[in-house]
Amino acid sequence: MPKQTVDAMVEGGKASAAPPLGPALGPLGVNIGQIISEINKKTADFKGVQVPVKIVVDEQKNVSISVGTPPASALIKQEAHIEKGSGNPETELIADVKIEQIIKIAKMKTDNLSGKDMFARVKEIAGTCNSMGVMIEGKRAVETIADINKGMFTEEIRAEKTELSAAELKELEEKKLKLAADIEKRKAALTAAAKQIIESMAGQPRGAIKAKLVEAKIPTVLIDELLPVEAPAATPGAPGAAAPGAKPAAEAKK
Repeated sequence: MPKQTVDAMVEGGKASAAPPLGPALGPLGVNIGQIISEINKKTADFKGVQVPVKIVVDEQKNVSISVGTPPASALIKQEAHIEKGSGNPETELIADVKIEQIIKIAKMKTDNLSGKDMFARVKEIAGTCNSMGVMIEGKRAVETIADINKGMFTEEIRAEKTELSAAELKELEEKKLKLAADIEKRKAALTAAAKQIIESMAGQPRGAIKAKLVEAKIPTVLIDELLPVEAPAATPGAPGAAAPGAKPAAEAKK
């Protein structure tokens, strides 16, 4: 029997004999429990994240297991304890992380990054943070990249420091909650301003109202939520369209 390969995505530390692994490994005549245990050991650091794994079984039933790394964005979400990135990273910052966490991710992704050294790889991960609305060390990630270029964090990056204290983790969680509250407060203010504009321009074309909302810097997602799209005018001859010269229904009944 030639080598058999099983590729699958599993949640870090939580692989089981259920699909997709169990049914794929069963026909290969290997110790499924042992393989599952080994996968969970290898992926323990990726709890809560989907991880690619490859299992190769040769003719003698020897098994080799290789574990890939999740996308950088998934690792950033894991470190920042967020479910998704910001929908508007230019104006809505949703979390803050420490440089040690960026170094940790850069080390995990070493084989998948283009940077030639740890400094370049850290900046590469920071760039992903910037596109997700995740700050680093209390600043926009793009500003932190500039700080790295100026020589800040050199000691931490050279030492590949990745550990955080309990106090630092607590500080980050409190910062995330504050950022979330700030976003809700800002959204409430923008919603109130948008509704005021819409009410003041009642009866005017949607395009004119939308232009005013854009001028007031109301986000597009909020405009689409508050300003209904006008129904297209009925085409003459189309089903439901009034025939030329036809009188309104109310008038026709008279």
